[in-house]
Amino acid sequence: MNDSLLRFCRAVDRFSLATGKVVAWLIVPMVLALSYEVIARYLFMAPTIWAYDLTYMLYGTLFMLGSAYTLARKGHIRTDTFYGNWSPRTQGIVDSICYVIFIPALIALLWVGWTFFIRSFHQGERIVTSPWMPIVWPFKFVIPLTAAMLLLQSLSELIKSLSAARTGQWP
Repeated sequence: MNDSLLRFCRAVDRFSLATGKVVAWLIVPMVLALSYEVIARYLFMAPTIWAYDLTYMLYGTLFMLGSAYTLARKGHIRTDTFYGNWSPRTQGIVDSICYVIFIPALIALLWVGWTFFIRSFHQGERIVTSPWMPIVWPFKFVIPLTAAMLLLQSLSELIKSLSAARTGQWP
């Protein structure tokens, strides 16, 4: 594999792993908000108007922004019963085909997600079904950000897969 491509892959992998570890800390405010809601609701009969919205926005953010980390760690769904028995060359070929199919979908998600975010930002969109009425655009920004991060990690994985398909060993 070309040294510059290998450096690119390593940089993207480091970025995905680092952001995944940072994003994982969103679990702390999520659990605190949920715990606060349970205590306030059941012990003091004083439910909050914000905990539910905050909890699902944090969980969605955690889930989405953690996807590039999961891809870098090879944690997405794969039929390991077959995959694990294949040679690195066959694994590389199958992975390459999958990434070639997946990358255009990520580009579409990035485009649509950006449009979705921009419209929400300019309108100052809020969740009107909630008494708290939080703004929505920061949450919607997570969609194109996730697509961009997954796109970068997918390019890294595609390069490594092509290398394995060509050489018969993973870089």
